[in-house]
Amino acid sequence: MQKGIIGKKIGMTQIFDETGKVVPVTVVEAGPCVVVQKKTVENDGYEAVQLGYGEIRAKRVNKPLQGHFKKADVAMKRTLKEFKLADAANMNVGDIVKAEVFTEGDVVDVSGTSKGHGFSGTIKRHNGHRLKETHGTGPVHRHAGSYGACSDPSRIYKGKKMPGQYGNVKVTVQNLTVVKVDAENNLIAIKGAIPGPKNGTVTICDSVKKKA
Repeated sequence: MQKGIIGKKIGMTQIFDETGKVVPVTVVEAGPCVVVQKKTVENDGYEAVQLGYGEIRAKRVNKPLQGHFKKADVAMKRTLKEFKLADAANMNVGDIVKAEVFTEGDVVDVSGTSKGHGFSGTIKRHNGHRLKETHGTGPVHRHAGSYGACSDPSRIYKGKKMPGQYGNVKVTVQNLTVVKVDAENNLIAIKGAIPGPKNGTVTICDSVKKKA
């Protein structure tokens, strides 16, 4: 991984490119992030850095984490993420990572927690179809239908699309293009939509499946 940063989803808008076409973008407040911990091959068996992002009051941080921040001599941060950056060996605790590490045209993967919808039925959760609401269909017009045969196999197959918890899981969208970088305000405009609600925490890093 060459680049990585933690940010906050601001919202969506649209900008015009050099040809006059409208490009839908998601604006992310990326950084500034501080290096809270450095992992080395000698001590940990691999090289990586732990980045911290977002301000938080001390009374909302437990004592083990308070000691972690005090050891690094950095301000307490709301979010901690570890990145195996290619330049991790040259980074030190206290270094600042800003949005300017990315440039226009970079292809990135964005990870975040999707919006939670609670316990949902099969229509909302799996995009199923309902039955007709006339001629005696009864109170089951939004049910999932048959779950399987009774005698054989006498069970429900794993993976059956059923009601349950919908959303509130980690989602990664790959191969998104960085359209614009505002280094002064730590803003990155990414083409398309990214996971999560407004003000949700996201991580941006190099694409692992970059298209040719």
